[in-house]
Amino acid sequence: MAGKDYQKLARQVLEHVGGASNVAEYAHCMTRLRIKPKDESMVDQAALRKIEGVMGVVQEDTVQVIVGPGVVNDVYHQFDQIVKAGGGSGVDLKARATDKKAEISKKNATPFKLLLRRIASIFIPLIPVLVASGLISGITKALIQAEAISDKSTLAMLLTVIGSGLFGYLGILVGMNAAKEFGGSPALGAMAGILIINPAIADIKLFGENLYPGRGGLIGVLMAAIFMAFIEKRIRRFVPSVVDIIVTPTITLLVTGIVTYVVFMPVGGFISEGITKGLLAILDTGGVGAGFVLGATFLPLVVTGLHQGLTPVHLELINSIGNDPLLPILAMGGAGQVGAAFAIYMKTKKKKLKRAIFGSLPSGVLGIGEPLIFGVTLPLGRPFLTACLGAGVGGAFQAYYHVATSVVGVSGLPLAFIVMPTQVLLYIAGLVIAYFAGFAFTYFFGFKDEMASEFD
Repeated sequence: MAGKDYQKLARQVLEHVGGASNVAEYAHCMTRLRIKPKDESMVDQAALRKIEGVMGVVQEDTVQVIVGPGVVNDVYHQFDQIVKAGGGSGVDLKARATDKKAEISKKNATPFKLLLRRIASIFIPLIPVLVASGLISGITKALIQAEAISDKSTLAMLLTVIGSGLFGYLGILVGMNAAKEFGGSPALGAMAGILIINPAIADIKLFGENLYPGRGGLIGVLMAAIFMAFIEKRIRRFVPSVVDIIVTPTITLLVTGIVTYVVFMPVGGFISEGITKGLLAILDTGGVGAGFVLGATFLPLVVTGLHQGLTPVHLELINSIGNDPLLPILAMGGAGQVGAAFAIYMKTKKKKLKRAIFGSLPSGVLGIGEPLIFGVTLPLGRPFLTACLGAGVGGAFQAYYHVATSVVGVSGLPLAFIVMPTQVLLYIAGLVIAYFAGFAFTYFFGFKDEMASEFD
């Protein structure tokens, strides 16, 4: 797709969300352009879905337009330029828009969904660097394990520092994003992370026990940063503007620091341990059954965009037990989808559908399943369900062999680089099993060509 095509796509998207004056906020993740409209009634979802290059649309608290990996960066750039220039459809909302904020529909307004969305908004901007760091760390460990390089060599040490550096200071970035998401100052949010990871606190005793740097993990950081944003906004209401820059951050940091060490670190630690022990108990007790259910139910979570809310759970598992047995199971969602897409490609005679699958399969194999979900299986209906069943079979395999990753990263085939070195072949075997299961369920039970009338 050329530059003019990206610009055309961006203009069409902007037009069907009500024009530049209806855009309150916008951002992007790996596959989606995320737009928060001022007036949701101005969004034409049907027209958005018909735009060439748009693979699907999800409307939650934001309008999420799926355009695919790589493409989304260029479309976002064009969209950003057009919005800043005030371009778009020319729709004048002044006569139509009320002063109300865009309301979230009742079905999407449950506290749990809202919490997951806000957590996702905190971690989505960090995904590219999490993926990059994870892959570099995983490849480095694989090279050392294969004795291609020595762990004492300069190259190995450089790669280790480059790959692992993020994870030592991740709390600072999470604190910044959390403060921003909840209306606070990003710099103060960063301090929430520093308060918890600062090694100097190991020399401090509270209630007869030494503080432990990092206790509470990212859960503690989130709690501290959100609390800090709340305190900052409340204090600012009563502080004269002439001294605001001095008084507000000072009181905010002081209050948050004390509450963090007395409350958030121990409470965050308790919650983190509970999440870790709970998930491990589910996997140990449920075994292959738990793996099947977790693998089969991940794709519906991806459809809603809530799957990014699980990022802190993966990170807490790694911080607590040194590895993540959940990620390989959930990664089977994409594998089941790939198998289903192959089956549809083999059975269909519709050239438009074959082109859609051919264009989306490489991304699916590399762990980015949204183009296949929104462009192929979900619109067809039943193949989405058979893809979930295939994913469940792969998830059961991964759970049976306790396959785990050493860091967080992308799923699909590249996840093999971050699996524990002795389990790489097991992970690939599970991936292939999920491919075949998704293929078989879809080929024999999930697809008939008459389902694909919209691809005529």
